[in-house]
Amino acid sequence: MDLFQFHKLFHNGKQRWIFMVVVVAVTYLLFQSLLLPYESAIRSLLPDNKVPVRDESSFVSVHSAAKSVMVRYPLMVNASELSNGLMLVGVVKNKDGSDVGGEIGNGGGINRKGVNIENGSASEEKVLHNGFERVVDGNLNGGSPSEIVVYKNESLSLQSVNKQENSSVLDEASEGRNDVPLEQIVKPNDGVSMGKNLEVNISLASEKHEGIDTTIQSLPLAPPVSNTITYLENVVSNATSSVGSAIQQSDGATLKNDSVMMTSTEKKKMRCNMPPKSITSIYEMNRILVRRRASSRSMRPRRSSVRDQEIVAAKSQIERAPVSINDPELYAPLFRNVSMFKKSYELMERTLKVYVYRDGRKPIFHQPILKGLYASEGWFMKLMEGNKRFVVKDPRKAHLYYMPFSSRMLEYTLYVRNSHNRTNLRQYLKDYSEKIAAKYPYWNRTGGADHFLVACHDWAPYETRHHMEHCIKALCNADVTAGFKIGRDVSLPETYVRAARNPLRDLGGKPPSQRHILAFYAGNMHGYLRPILLKYWKDKDPKMKILGPMSPGVASKMNYIQHMKSSKYCICPKGYEVNSPRVVEAIFYECVPVIISDNFVPPFFEVLDWGAFSLIIAEKDIPNLKDILLSMPDEKYLEMQLGVRKVQKHFLWHAKPLKYDLFYMTLHSIWYNRVFQIKVR
Repeated sequence: MDLFQFHKLFHNGKQRWIFMVVVVAVTYLLFQSLLLPYESAIRSLLPDNKVPVRDESSFVSVHSAAKSVMVRYPLMVNASELSNGLMLVGVVKNKDGSDVGGEIGNGGGINRKGVNIENGSASEEKVLHNGFERVVDGNLNGGSPSEIVVYKNESLSLQSVNKQENSSVLDEASEGRNDVPLEQIVKPNDGVSMGKNLEVNISLASEKHEGIDTTIQSLPLAPPVSNTITYLENVVSNATSSVGSAIQQSDGATLKNDSVMMTSTEKKKMRCNMPPKSITSIYEMNRILVRRRASSRSMRPRRSSVRDQEIVAAKSQIERAPVSINDPELYAPLFRNVSMFKKSYELMERTLKVYVYRDGRKPIFHQPILKGLYASEGWFMKLMEGNKRFVVKDPRKAHLYYMPFSSRMLEYTLYVRNSHNRTNLRQYLKDYSEKIAAKYPYWNRTGGADHFLVACHDWAPYETRHHMEHCIKALCNADVTAGFKIGRDVSLPETYVRAARNPLRDLGGKPPSQRHILAFYAGNMHGYLRPILLKYWKDKDPKMKILGPMSPGVASKMNYIQHMKSSKYCICPKGYEVNSPRVVEAIFYECVPVIISDNFVPPFFEVLDWGAFSLIIAEKDIPNLKDILLSMPDEKYLEMQLGVRKVQKHFLWHAKPLKYDLFYMTLHSIWYNRVFQIKVR
């Protein structure tokens, strides 16, 4: 009888459908009860809850009504796989395919910046840079800080355990710790909301920036028992996938100090404290430049333009430039090809027209910073917007289009302190590029290939990735492993300007015969390389003045300057990033720069021959530093020191630009790269 009723049930189509739904639902609940902690299967069906799963294979799955991501914790990660930097939890894809969800990446790391009210100056402290690597061994390399996760003041923050406490005014001068008083510059009522006052939301699925909120809200150090705790962990990502993790504890859970998913022997290692996995030598950079000169990767325009034909005509003239080696204004040994440079510069003066977009609000747009570490982008913005020779009001007459934003002000205005989340900065520039693409026809014609930007902040490569990928980027952080394209992008000199009204203060140095110090360096221990330099050379040789942080004060700052003016060679090791203001400082004080920074593309690489006035040494050769310097014959040193004095004028800012100065050199390199990358229809 029971069997008969069971079969009769299936003869009714509606009842059969209901039966199948019930079977599927029961199967789903049983499956969830085996996987989810606390038997909370019903909670995963709700749209606002995400229940994490952790199993024995070190995978964490975050279940959501909308999204699901899978996380793997590798024990070791190659540095080459850290190009996307840090990825926060809940990394998902926007409708346009871009990664969101708290991506920290591009090797830029995290800066913690604040304002020193007492000194009336902006102070900056770079805390975290680049991606993390999980290592089993608890002993990190010498000099590198250990990182642990600390919950404090409802803000998820990564705080350094071994923090450098003696930061000197000298290193602030070299690294730009004393900037323009930003409170006196930033005007919150100019239309941009100040990120310092933003409320952060922990929800990974809340609505913000095209449907995804990428900001982070932190957790209290001693959370109430009734609170639901969500732990977010930054993890490395490879070049093809974004990963994230979340652990959600139920009501009544108590967070302990050892609940950060790391054992006592495991510590996180910052990428800035790891040597790069791959190294591109200067020789290989030269080969890349030659290849890209011969074969452009630029997008072919959608329609022809008279301006493109003018640039093509200029290229033909540059390639057939008459020989010019006796120009009194140009020192030929400094250049790869002084004849081509001179002809290109002349054609730039006669031909080039630039349209400066008026779109964008202050303080991020149209408000230059003329003092401090990021002064290069500010000086260029000021001089470009005020230029009457190149700037045109009619965009139809322009060969190039300038987007006048400050990467420093973008960070100061929008970055939420200790959030470790820069997605909103990139989203802001993405919205801007989409706005000008919709408003004007010029971006879409070339995909942005005839547009350019000038940015000196370390985060600029990340902020301009993807949506400004085809633009010409003049960047201080010219790292070939972080997306810098040799032959298209321009390596912008990082100039530390101490006095905006007199950027040439203290210019010059002693003649070679009065330079009795063989080599000099002083500064903070940023990154992995500087501790190695001090390990081998601090207090090891009286002729090698390799120092750490100098004591604060004006006297120390002047002592620093006098050391550079009295040294034959000035050591310029990388810090957190490949670029350093010491390269231009050395030229400023007529000291031969010794660049120790693998993968760094020197400024104006497309036109200058850096071997004529500098030494570029591989990081692995630091133990042989003195032998390398002493191996230079006196004649060679005198040639390089003369080259430094001759090239100096190309690295100076002036209130009114002078021929061949830093403003014109930057604009020329942008023009020059566009000339050799252009394609016509």
